[in-house]
Amino acid sequence: MPFKVSLTKLSVLIAFAISSSLGLAQGSHCKKTVYLTFDTGNMSVAQNVADILNRQKIQATFFLANEKTSRGDFSLDDSWKSYWQERVREGHYFGSHTFDHLYFVKDGPSGEIFAKPQFGPKAGVMSLYNEASYCREIRRVDDRFQELTGSHIQKIWRAPGGKTSPRSIRMGSQCGYQHIGWSPAGFLGDELSSQTHPNQMLLDKASKQLQDGDITMAHLGIWSRKDPWAPAVLEQLIVNLKERGFCFATLPKQSK
Repeated sequence: MPFKVSLTKLSVLIAFAISSSLGLAQGSHCKKTVYLTFDTGNMSVAQNVADILNRQKIQATFFLANEKTSRGDFSLDDSWKSYWQERVREGHYFGSHTFDHLYFVKDGPSGEIFAKPQFGPKAGVMSLYNEASYCREIRRVDDRFQELTGSHIQKIWRAPGGKTSPRSIRMGSQCGYQHIGWSPAGFLGDELSSQTHPNQMLLDKASKQLQDGDITMAHLGIWSRKDPWAPAVLEQLIVNLKERGFCFATLPKQSK
């Protein structure tokens, strides 16, 4: 019996050594970097995305807003506490997507901006925001995330819809948050019609067009697409990019 146990331990050690050497080999061929990012959306494929990232052993950056989910609650409710805690433990990074998913509309008078929240008590109402009130919308995500996980988000944010002006980006910077959008090739198309942009088309496009340093953007679920982008595209895209020599990193980008 002791001899059998020793053999079992030995086989485990050998398997670990082989997997480690394969990991080092893959790392040595990693010449390019891509940044996977996910906005909250309706959270319908949130667990699928997490499972794929975990299985592929890569980290991503999540931009969070308190959005209504496919199960009727909101993405920063207590009901999602364990989900976000698990992502923190897995080493993912997080940024603000503005708490109420606040869409920039246009610059306003006297250094203010017009914006319209999609959720919250003023949903659908366009209002003026000065630097202090806009900063509160960005920072509220950090406050809530700390309540849920005990951890802060990174000092980064992304405007809903990618809609910005130099003034709105400056407001975020003065609040201490760097704005991060996405690369043209990084728009992964998960919010497009699945009839005109089927998953295979989106997979082929991203697999070929993404280049070193590109930032991608998809959602943890989207209302407007009948044939979900994830998990159909995500894992194969990761595999294809690994085969092209990409590694995966979190945001903000580190200076070289």
